[in-house]
Amino acid sequence: MAKFNSFEEITSWQKARTLNLVIYKITNTSLSFSKDYGLRDQIRRASVSISSNIAEGFERQTTKEFIRFLYIAKASAGEVRSQLYLAVDLEYITSNEFEELKLKVNEVSKLISGLLKYLHSTL
Repeated sequence: MAKFNSFEEITSWQKARTLNLVIYKITNTSLSFSKDYGLRDQIRRASVSISSNIAEGFERQTTKEFIRFLYIAKASAGEVRSQLYLAVDLEYITSNEFEELKLKVNEVSKLISGLLKYLHSTL
């Protein structure tokens, strides 16, 4: 198991938490986005799924289970990224907002990949 005392110490969880906040803010402040209940709720759920799966996997307290949940978290990051493309195509967010959010979600995804690589090396 990774050498963390709590999931709150995991950088990918911390960054995912920040991403959640930004996603919630942007889906509240953009009038068009806030009224598209389907996309708004789906991108929020996918974003929250990233941090939630990191936390849940860690709390399972086995490396294999942690790895399994990290893969789910990484997949949710891909889902968020895909939904961001739709949001910018529909002009719910600006190109600048899209790029900023895409950078954040890519960073989280890369951090998860790094953690996965480390955990696989410990098996």
